[in-house]
Amino acid sequence: MNPLTSGDFTESEEPFALFRTWLAEAEASEPNDPNAMALATVDETGLPNVRMVLLKGFDEDGFVFYTNTESNKGRELLGQKKAALVLHWKSLRRQVRARGPVTLVSDAEADAYFQSRPRDSRIGAWASQQSRPLESRFALEKAVALNTAKYAIGEVPRPPHWTGFRIAPVSIEFWQDKPFRLHDRVVFTRDGDGWRKVRLYP
Repeated sequence: MNPLTSGDFTESEEPFALFRTWLAEAEASEPNDPNAMALATVDETGLPNVRMVLLKGFDEDGFVFYTNTESNKGRELLGQKKAALVLHWKSLRRQVRARGPVTLVSDAEADAYFQSRPRDSRIGAWASQQSRPLESRFALEKAVALNTAKYAIGEVPRPPHWTGFRIAPVSIEFWQDKPFRLHDRVVFTRDGDGWRKVRLYP
């Protein structure tokens, strides 16, 4: 019996294979953005911030998302170089948590993903001074119009302040809702080149 699909995920011995299965099942059941995740960062004083972002890739090296490095989250990621994430799939009553150090993706990886985005989204990356004060909606629309004219012909290049981050998890926890709040929880912790698995009380 396959522990990834039988429902007894606690028998799995490798977290990314389990995550791949859970994400695929979420893509079939969640009505919107199955790759949406809460991303937590901390500022220079240790005060946390959390917001929703989209997971855009993952492999054994970690979880990848993209943002403006001049935004609040970008500055906190570059400054503290650590983060945590949560994906919650309400339709499946499942949750995955991970945390670890953060690194930048390569320029080639960031360029490739940026060019895969819709053209209007690429224009928006140039137009938005993310997280900074905005005097009016009109000011944003004007910036979009100016950048649309600037890049009317040819490809829209990736802004130097826009790139991807990779969280290399030191731990990944899988949570499955069960009746009477007697949930199933398993946490995988980095152990050399492998993982150590522990089942947790709910």
